[in-house]
Amino acid sequence: MTQAKAKFTTFEDYLTYSDETPLEGRYELIEGALVKLPPESEPNNWIANHLQFLLVMANVVPLRLIRIHALELQVPVLRPKDAANRYPDLVVLRPEHLNLMKRRLTLTLDMPPPRLIVEVVSPGKSNHDRDYIHKRAQYAAIAVAEYWLVDPVGQTVAVLALSGDSYEEIGVFSQQMAIASAELAGLELTPEQIFALDS
Repeated sequence: MTQAKAKFTTFEDYLTYSDETPLEGRYELIEGALVKLPPESEPNNWIANHLQFLLVMANVVPLRLIRIHALELQVPVLRPKDAANRYPDLVVLRPEHLNLMKRRLTLTLDMPPPRLIVEVVSPGKSNHDRDYIHKRAQYAAIAVAEYWLVDPVGQTVAVLALSGDSYEEIGVFSQQMAIASAELAGLELTPEQIFALDS
C-alpha cells in the first residue's frame, strides 16, 4: 500500500480535502494518513458481483440498494492502526441512504448504519484478522444489523447478527445449506450458488 502525503486530524478534515482534491482510487484513513488500497483480486471481485446479482434475482433487495467495493463507510477507530473508513465488498443500504448520499458515496457515523455488510475474505492471516476481528468489531460498533464473511477458500458463508453491541453467529453455511438471514427475509440462497464460477 502506498501513502499519500496529506495528514488529517479529523474525519471531517479528510472529507473536505477529498471533496476539494479528488483522489484517484480508494484510500483508508489510518492515524491521520491516507493509505491507498490495492485493487481487488479478480476472484473476490467476481464473488461480490455474483452475490449482488443473486440477491437481486432472489427479489430480496432492490439493485439500487446494493453497492460493491465503492461505498465508503466511516467506522470508529477502536485500536491503534485501525482505519477510520472501510470499503466493504458488498453493502445493502436502507432507502433513506439514497438521499443522504447525493453528494458522495460515503456513510458517516451520524447516518443510519447499512442493513448488511458482506466481506469476501482474502487468504492470509492479516486478511483473516482484518475481516474476522477488526472489521467485525468496527461494524458492530456502528450497529450494522448483519455481517457476512464469505470465505472462498473454505467455500463457506458465516452469518453474524448484532446482539447488543457485538455479533452472535447465526451459522456457518456450506455447499447446499440454505443461508439463514434475519435481514433478508425470504432469501433462498446457498454457498454453492455464490461460489459457482461459471454462472
